[in-house]
Amino acid sequence: MKLSEMREVLDRRGIQLTKSLGQNFLHDQNQLRRIVEAAELSKADKVLEIGPGLGPLTELLLQNAGEVLAIEKDGRLVEFLRERFSSPQFDLLHDDALEILKGEPRDWSGWKLVANLPFSVASPILVELACGVRAPKKIVATLQLEVARRLMARADDDDYGILTLLVQLDFEPREWFKIPADCFFPAPDVDSACVVLERRAKPLLPENLRPVFMRMVKLSFSQRRKMMLKLLKQDWPKETLEAVFAGLNISPQERAEKLSLEQFVQLTQILGGHKDAETRS
Repeated sequence: MKLSEMREVLDRRGIQLTKSLGQNFLHDQNQLRRIVEAAELSKADKVLEIGPGLGPLTELLLQNAGEVLAIEKDGRLVEFLRERFSSPQFDLLHDDALEILKGEPRDWSGWKLVANLPFSVASPILVELACGVRAPKKIVATLQLEVARRLMARADDDDYGILTLLVQLDFEPREWFKIPADCFFPAPDVDSACVVLERRAKPLLPENLRPVFMRMVKLSFSQRRKMMLKLLKQDWPKETLEAVFAGLNISPQERAEKLSLEQFVQLTQILGGHKDAETRS
């Protein structure tokens, strides 16, 4: 679907796009093809698309995948999508994707997420979708450039933080590419990027330690300029923390941004079994 076709559909139906819903539709055909190529689709694949909009990406997904499930919140667009795509391999839900993901858990492990995510909810959607054994086997998502940088960051990067660790616990960042603002309609105020994340073949932590990991990460980055050990004293005794830090050769003065994912995993494995550890998230 070209930009001229998008404008014609919106004008004919009297649809005014809503900024609060993050409605910035990707129309550049080259970028759309790059996204689909990055997903490495085959007719054996089941694809989840969140926020299909007018369906420019949906069209390519249906050509390359075996099954596409799209979730669209805007009823005006749902009506158009149902008229445009009548394929038996296409299923469309008129719903809030974030609410669905927060609700009853669904097993997405056999699926791939390929989507131009609404900017306003991209981060929480990824956190809800990317955690645990039910997560998709691959994520190819277009989102704000600053969010993409957080997802791809490494320890000591400026963008390294909570989102980085919560997603990378289960996913390995593979590649990413920038998408200029003028590739969207309407053009957003910021550039975007497409990230490619692969689910780890083997989980780094068992399910019972996930709440401990999440709590530790959130505490550690709650005040970035403070020493991590001091922040963790809310949940663990100082003496225990000092001993564990020493055993892992982590300075007691270290800040969270300096620790790698692997070090956070090691801390979780040790402290998660301590009787004084809190597991609230």
